[in-house]
Amino acid sequence: MTICMSFLTTLIFAFVAFWVLIAILFRQEIKATFERDPAATSFLEVLLTYAGLHAIIFYRITHVLWRMRIPLIPRYISQLGRFFTGIEIHPGATIGKEFFIDHGMGVVIGETTIIGDNVTIYQGVTLGGTGKEKGKRHPTIGDNVVIGTGAKVLGNITIGESSYIGANAVVIKDVPPNSTVVGVPGRITKQDGKKIDISLDHIHVLDPLLQEIDELKRRLDKLEK
Repeated sequence: MTICMSFLTTLIFAFVAFWVLIAILFRQEIKATFERDPAATSFLEVLLTYAGLHAIIFYRITHVLWRMRIPLIPRYISQLGRFFTGIEIHPGATIGKEFFIDHGMGVVIGETTIIGDNVTIYQGVTLGGTGKEKGKRHPTIGDNVVIGTGAKVLGNITIGESSYIGANAVVIKDVPPNSTVVGVPGRITKQDGKKIDISLDHIHVLDPLLQEIDELKRRLDKLEK
């Protein structure tokens, strides 16, 4: 009985110590979660139940092993992370500080992807390649970028800082900074040259095609008068 209690105490201590260490090492990601997800109500809830945070933890571990050129193990651990979280991040990807994945199921981030600081992506996002080419074949995402639900950013392209990729957009060309991209294929519209707010209301993103139609309608109205 005493041995069992001692073992249980050690197990609980190890569990608590592990999560305390995780909380210290990933404090920036936890901070980003509280800033960007209104559903986050407690530190413990974020630490224990947020799949996006868990996927980043798996990634950070595997990325270190990947850079040490350890064979097989980084990929195996990353696949375990995919199994537990539904999020696939290749160990070779480069990801900056305060990265936040909201919900995250179905997110795929390819091997040569480069992601800057303070980036937010939503469920179903793919940062992928366009073929079987070697070398840099995945996107480079600038700082402060938001990528909406279901968006696909494909190929060795650059998404400029402070840009917003709308839900379900398919982006295959470079995007300048401070831009919004919507539609299939992605169409670019400027947001008055201003930084995109991370709390942007997704249903009110400007569609450049609709803007052009509205402008044509206004011109026709003037001509008719």
